[in-house]
Amino acid sequence: MEGHIDSDALYWCLHRVHRMKWCFVLLVAALLIPGLFAVEKLYQTGKIVDVQQKTNTRVLYYQVNTPVTKDEPYFEVSVQVKDTIYVGEYTPRHAADTLPEEWNLPQAEVRLRLEKHYMFLTRPAGSELQFVITKRVAVAPAQKISEPLSPKK
Repeated sequence: MEGHIDSDALYWCLHRVHRMKWCFVLLVAALLIPGLFAVEKLYQTGKIVDVQQKTNTRVLYYQVNTPVTKDEPYFEVSVQVKDTIYVGEYTPRHAADTLPEEWNLPQAEVRLRLEKHYMFLTRPAGSELQFVITKRVAVAPAQKISEPLSPKK
């Protein structure tokens, strides 16, 4: 018979369409749900406590049991946010690169955002510098910055 559709074929066709709809809904949900939980890290204001330029000596190679080394400069910056001082290291791309002059002022304020192992300091121009957090030091709220720091427990 022409124009007649077998009921089993119709059932399986509708079943496939229904299953494809659910797969599509699950796919869309899987793509959208993580975006709901993604929260942009908020910027905080901190005060730069200390800025030091240091060097790491790296061995390039050995020549007749004598190491040939190269000094690589890096910056160590301490920033106080509320009752914690974060100490971070930044290695510039070029040895002549420096930090913004505004950061060398005593108690200079800086905008930053913190992650688990990194702090991102905002330059006056708006770009960020990524520092690896090497230490966290607890500071009593009334303690002055000039007093010795005790390690966070």
